[in-house]
Amino acid sequence: MIQLKRAYETASPNDGLRILVERLWPRGVSKQNARIDLWLKDLAPSTELRKWYGHDPDLWPEFRKRYWAELGDLGDFLVLLKYVIKERKVTFVFAASDEERNSAVALKEFLEG
Repeated sequence: MIQLKRAYETASPNDGLRILVERLWPRGVSKQNARIDLWLKDLAPSTELRKWYGHDPDLWPEFRKRYWAELGDLGDFLVLLKYVIKERKVTFVFAASDEERNSAVALKEFLEG
């Protein structure tokens, strides 16, 4: 089971394994308060894709398509991640203010699809 949570929300024991899925550390969040168990930068969209998207809601469908293509290149890494997700509760931690259209949402959809 994958849960999603903004980095600015308080960590909870119910979060399980907390994985930061951002290429950059969230602004204004201390590492102590974030309580991140793993920081998997390689799961985040490329810098080029992130800048292209710019959190423009009109670009969301195309962003997902391009991001999923990038994820497809991760191969064995994704197999391992899917195994971890089946074995324990996982929370993907993200920084975006749009809670419906961000890379953590797209990543969750990719892994669960």
